[in-house]
Amino acid sequence: MSFKQFDFNPKIAAGIRACNYETPTPIQEKAIPAILDGRDILGLAQTGTGKTAAFVLPILQRMLKGPRIKKVRTLIVAPTRELAEQINSDITKLARQTGIRSVAVYGGVGKLPQIKKIRSGVEIVVACPGRLLDHLRDKTFNLTKVEHLVLDEADHMFDMGFLPDIKRILNFLPGTQQTLLFSATMPGEIRHLAEEILDNPVRVQIAHSRPTATVSQMLFSVEQNRKMTLLKDIMAKTDMASTLIFTRTKYRAESLARQLHKAGYTATSLQGNLSQQKRQKALNGFKRGQFKVLVATDIAARGIDVSGISHVINYDVPATVDAYTHRVGRTGRASCTGEAFTFASREDRKIISQIERTLGKKIKRNSDSDLTVETPDRTPFPARPAKKSWHKAKKNGRPAGGRTGRPAGRGAKPASKFAGAGKQEQPQARHHKAGSRHKRRSRAAMMVDGSGNLFLNP
Repeated sequence: MSFKQFDFNPKIAAGIRACNYETPTPIQEKAIPAILDGRDILGLAQTGTGKTAAFVLPILQRMLKGPRIKKVRTLIVAPTRELAEQINSDITKLARQTGIRSVAVYGGVGKLPQIKKIRSGVEIVVACPGRLLDHLRDKTFNLTKVEHLVLDEADHMFDMGFLPDIKRILNFLPGTQQTLLFSATMPGEIRHLAEEILDNPVRVQIAHSRPTATVSQMLFSVEQNRKMTLLKDIMAKTDMASTLIFTRTKYRAESLARQLHKAGYTATSLQGNLSQQKRQKALNGFKRGQFKVLVATDIAARGIDVSGISHVINYDVPATVDAYTHRVGRTGRASCTGEAFTFASREDRKIISQIERTLGKKIKRNSDSDLTVETPDRTPFPARPAKKSWHKAKKNGRPAGGRTGRPAGRGAKPASKFAGAGKQEQPQARHHKAGSRHKRRSRAAMMVDGSGNLFLNP
């Protein structure tokens, strides 16, 4: 099967050849005919299976057949700036000879250049919800002529809290548009939204909850303080053409990229603390091969479409199964093979079990003895010895020292009246050695930090 069966306009066919597309993926094969027929679509498929081309190609075909007006005719909504840029880039390549132009609209950059492009006759807008609503409220442009609405990665938009914004955007649309909803996963809340906005949709579902079969997955058991050593060991002993490393936090992504750079790797980070210009520079440098290693948070789990990524490393296990699916889906794209390594500690057992239940199988465990992997020591600690009582052994049922229970010599009267009659024995002075319990306790009590927290000296 080839793209020729869809009978695309020659100008679109030229874009397909320019992108080196030859055989439609399963999602493209099933979704394109339905979209060409004007049907609403609910498309669920793994990342890296060609969802973008699955909706862009038939939309371009329908736009070429319709009247050419200098108004926004197609609106594509995406959750992240990187994904919006990626979709816009794909449209630019596929529509190069059609004369149909598009623009990416998102925050973090100036509004004025976006306004100028839209008013110059752009027909496709790829936007993030927040900045799109800003333009609509300012009446920069309107959506009354929109013929096609696409919600891409709808589940992620829900995770990021964009659901109320999506409902507001719908109020600016004519209500007669063809609506296409695509995602790799579909939680119940988004499913309800789909039922509200889609009109008798065609459902296309292709093993959407699992990473593609072209990705080989492996699990490494390692504690947090040994992860950096393991990472460097793996990278030194594995042929990695292009590596994407995921962390949970922005600080760790930046710190890890810095350490790898010092170790001699061409590494950079992609995380939310960077300006949009720096984020784009890091992503473009990774795509061009300027950086062989990109350390990123989950903002890169969607929107990075780099066919040459050979390895994905989960330095931190993701918080959800969906996030794992999207991370791993960054490799093994476009029918290429890839490898995904996950570093897991004892605290990650629960989420690893959930991931494996979704996969329907156990993730392969590392068995390479040449790699520096630390196995946690689960040897139980020895029992604490029982405290010794300061009481002396009892005689005839009574403690030595009389009724008071004191040890002999503590304030007791002399045993004989001939040994200093009438005189009370003076208690022996106590001299504490340096480092004694009394001194340690006093020193520990003084160790208070600026926030009022008390730290006891071990």
